[in-house]
Amino acid sequence: MKTTPFTRYHRENRARMVEFAGYEMPVEFTGINDEHMAVRQRAGVFDVSHMGEIWVKGPRAEEFLSYVAVNDVRKLFDGKVQYSCLPNGRGGIVDDILIYRVDAQTYLLVVNAANVEKDWKHLTECGARFGMTAGKELYNASDEIAQLAIQGPETMRIVQQLCPEPVEQMPYYTFKKTEVAGIPNAILSATGYTGAGGCEIYVANQDADRLWDALWSVGNDCGLKNIGLGARDTLRLEMGFCLYGNDIDDTTSPLEAGLGWITKFAEGKDFIDRPLLERQKAEGLKRRLVGFRMVERGVPRHGYELAAPDGTIIGHVTSGTMSPCLKVGIGMGYVQTAYSKPGSEIAVVIRGKAVKAEVVRIPFV
Repeated sequence: MKTTPFTRYHRENRARMVEFAGYEMPVEFTGINDEHMAVRQRAGVFDVSHMGEIWVKGPRAEEFLSYVAVNDVRKLFDGKVQYSCLPNGRGGIVDDILIYRVDAQTYLLVVNAANVEKDWKHLTECGARFGMTAGKELYNASDEIAQLAIQGPETMRIVQQLCPEPVEQMPYYTFKKTEVAGIPNAILSATGYTGAGGCEIYVANQDADRLWDALWSVGNDCGLKNIGLGARDTLRLEMGFCLYGNDIDDTTSPLEAGLGWITKFAEGKDFIDRPLLERQKAEGLKRRLVGFRMVERGVPRHGYELAAPDGTIIGHVTSGTMSPCLKVGIGMGYVQTAYSKPGSEIAVVIRGKAVKAEVVRIPFV
């Protein structure tokens, strides 16, 4: 099992450690609800060094990314980040990713931890079409980079103390290569997976200890807390953010998953699966990913069946939890399109019993 440069700190802080995507990772420190509310109200730090980082470089980098990703990478400018996904050629999703444009010939892709090898294989196979080779135009730096996500309303006030230039007012989904905690050329990105504001910081593995020590030297007095994977999941679910392997995978299309807003059928953009997705859009979807809130008492869980009021099974839960903020069960799941409109009455089948729920708009909070 792999470890991250911060693993020893998690152990020292008595985290409950689990295996995740081949890594030993902290699932919780003081409790999921406590950590969740700390991020919503103040600030929390997540070790996300298990995520993958792949560089795409060269004169055909933009053309290549326009082909392999559904969003329009041509809209990016230096210092801008874009959420996108990689279609698999069969109408499904290889992975959902972030694309960072450093300059016109240099991009960084941030990919999900469990998909690094799959993504790398897919990208290098596609790269051959553009004369892009592994180790040159395409480079997998996943094992060389440490990453911390600091999230919550107090985050940028804390992080500003580590930076010599102004960073508190960075626009959402932008980044800077800048000095952080005395570390030159760190990537400071106004992104995150919680909806609570904050940033993500990328440094070389050898600089991880320096970043950690500096962050806590200023963060302790500001109520900064360690946060595990458990609260990361409840935070993202309250915002309705998709989790690969639960809400999206190789069998779900971006349109079914509510990711039409990143699927750009722009002129001159010939991306993988474009004809298939255009046809799906024109013909109409048979199912959609929706958010729902429990009306009756119950906690939805991944894999539970979803039913119509008459008991007909119409789909399944992909993610579910008891919302720490709302104190009610919430979830996401695929349902037949006829039941996807907000306000639709559905039920979650929990231990053989149909428990009432209502389709709602996301985010939940």
